[in-house]
Amino acid sequence: MMTLIRSVAERGKANPALETARSAIIDIGSNSVRLVVYDGPRRIPFILFNEKVMAGLGASLGTTGMIEPQAMERGLTALARFRHLCVEMGIDHIRCVATAAVREASNGPEFMARAAELGLEIELLSGVQEGTASGYGVLSAIPGANGIVGDLGGGSLELVRIADGEVHDRISLPLGVLRLPGLRAKGNNVFERYVKKLLAKAGWKSDQHKGLPFYMVGGSWRSLARLDMTLTHFPLPVIHHYEMPPERAQHLARVVSHMGRDSLKAIPALTGSRIPTLPGAAGLLSVMVRQLASSSLVVSAYGLREGLLFEELPPEIRALDPLLVAAQAEGEAQGRFPGHGELIEDWIAPLFLEDGARWRRIRKTACLLADVGWRANPDFRSERGVEIALHGNWVGIDVEGRAMLAQALHSNFGGGTTVPVEVEGLANAEALRRAALWGLAIRVGQRLSGGVEGPLLAGRLEAEGDMLSLVLPERHADLYGEAVERRLRQLGQGMGLRYQMLVD
Repeated sequence: MMTLIRSVAERGKANPALETARSAIIDIGSNSVRLVVYDGPRRIPFILFNEKVMAGLGASLGTTGMIEPQAMERGLTALARFRHLCVEMGIDHIRCVATAAVREASNGPEFMARAAELGLEIELLSGVQEGTASGYGVLSAIPGANGIVGDLGGGSLELVRIADGEVHDRISLPLGVLRLPGLRAKGNNVFERYVKKLLAKAGWKSDQHKGLPFYMVGGSWRSLARLDMTLTHFPLPVIHHYEMPPERAQHLARVVSHMGRDSLKAIPALTGSRIPTLPGAAGLLSVMVRQLASSSLVVSAYGLREGLLFEELPPEIRALDPLLVAAQAEGEAQGRFPGHGELIEDWIAPLFLEDGARWRRIRKTACLLADVGWRANPDFRSERGVEIALHGNWVGIDVEGRAMLAQALHSNFGGGTTVPVEVEGLANAEALRRAALWGLAIRVGQRLSGGVEGPLLAGRLEAEGDMLSLVLPERHADLYGEAVERRLRQLGQGMGLRYQMLVD
């Protein structure tokens, strides 16, 4: 990781998209206190360090209105450690924010004062600020997201309307997971009427808030999604951008209500600290889906913390594609030939003019990552490509996109047109066939050029009629060796075309 960060930092000096900045956010929530240290490209930074303490600051808020002494000490102990770590890591910019528990507790000011004695100035976020950050967090990771963000924390639920790359209506409701057991104690019908009343009072019954995708943010809802993955035997256990039909909310509520704690603990994907919150989280999700007539459920691993970072970015950095920035950073750090991915994309693009915008993004991502497997054992490079695509910490890409990326890298690294077992069922045959052709075309360009730009700038690939042609100027004609001929033949066979080399 440090090699990657140093490499990206060096290349970021010449490329604004890869400009790096190390920063830290300490997020003081109602349930947990967490430190996340970020480094790498500002548009989509890497997580360098991540630690949480389940302090439970808001556990007694509904009954006493206070942060209990034991919880306060646990939280302050975590803050002391986190600040010390940030100093040792040389982090200049530490943003320490607190949400509902500290905001609403009668002894919240005491907690903030004691944190200040540790050297941490806490920024107390309002419900609106909290919702705004969560909305921008989703937009930072799912560009083009259009719907309702629901950020379920320990003390509150933030609902945010996002569209056109911006945050619009925001409300904060007292429906955090620590409050839900008491609110649901009188039965599901009473609870749903209560939620319905809160939404109506906030003006969230209009058509502009209904019939839209619902973006799930927060640890308890992510745990529900992991449970759904287990129940459906979903083959790709990547939580970000996992989608469920809206009726799954009611099904999960029924499942959780009938499963005992021991049964839930036996599921490896679930953490013990989240299990007690699942019944309330599932019940609330089911109610929200009915009240908002949600069209789909989409999980976002990005929320408040990432939104705080995103809000600080200038417009030109915000506008960058997070998938392409991350792939470029990874490719530049792990590959041998800086800038070669962009050249390969430009070189193969004329063969694939029919690709729409969505496929073009995935194709370019594959080109940017086309050299990341060179350090792997040659017998396992195609497997390395599949692993990077499917399990990499990418955002701005859905399951089908990951599958196409995996197929392209598999084919690029020598897997031919065969479909990897891990990819089967994640995308349709047409999409995988197209991705395999991208990989074969990338493979031709890499072998022809040897990682330098001259042959790619001077030569070109053309497909006309039933013929695939590699056209080279006379000064580069001797680059058409056996290895290049073999890869051109494989591409031609994949496209169902004859092949030839022409001297221009």
